[in-house]
Amino acid sequence: MTGLPKEAICAYLLIYILIFIFGSVIGSFLNVVIYRLPRKISFVKGRSRCPNCDTQLKAYDMLPVLSYFILGGKCRSCKTKISGRYPLIEGLTGLLAVLSVFAHGFTLEAAAVFVLIAALLAVAFIDLDTMEIPNGLIIFLFIPALVLLFATPATPILAHICGFCAVALPLFALALIIPDCFGGGDIKLMAVCGLALAWQNILLAMFIALLFGGAFAVYLLAKAKADRKSHFAFGPFLAIGIITAALCGPQLISLYLSLFF
Repeated sequence: MTGLPKEAICAYLLIYILIFIFGSVIGSFLNVVIYRLPRKISFVKGRSRCPNCDTQLKAYDMLPVLSYFILGGKCRSCKTKISGRYPLIEGLTGLLAVLSVFAHGFTLEAAAVFVLIAALLAVAFIDLDTMEIPNGLIIFLFIPALVLLFATPATPILAHICGFCAVALPLFALALIIPDCFGGGDIKLMAVCGLALAWQNILLAMFIALLFGGAFAVYLLAKAKADRKSHFAFGPFLAIGIITAALCGPQLISLYLSLFF
């Protein structure tokens, strides 16, 4: 935004602040999905309640990010401590909404990328809690994937179709050879996200996931918190890789290639 008039810079900042607020509201909804979906509770109806005292929360107690600090991180009624993960998810979703627009402009592609990212956040935290990726979220991910299929004309449709198989098929083959090395949810997640991002970006996403997941596994082994037969949720690392590729995949690929060519 350098070189722009001061009024234009202020307008852009205001727009990005509004985008952050919108994203944090979506993050508040994601908290509901993350809590209710694994428990088979409807997340589209029913007011939010304190999980400890079951008191129905007031609207002013559910302001994204702000309410947590206004309440001092405690329920207004029973004073039970509220998990810091709630404002973290809200703030993170707001930030990722801003980054989606910053990376892709004010376009349909940016909106689809943000929807993809929001669903991936739910996938990551549910997998972290339950070691499972709900099929409902996988099915939902087809919506932004199909939008991106047609909203990115610079990427051939064949590249998206190849992306569907580029990582998912090798993971499926490994799962057959080495039982339980990858879960079915991981495989389906990489298939639908491969369709969304095309083969180059999904390969990058898998590389990043393996990098971070491998580092975490080494940490667990070094701290004697796990052995070589232990399992941990890989969905969060896949989400990190996919989100990174969705926001800046082409730039990272170009940077990597420039080191050798």
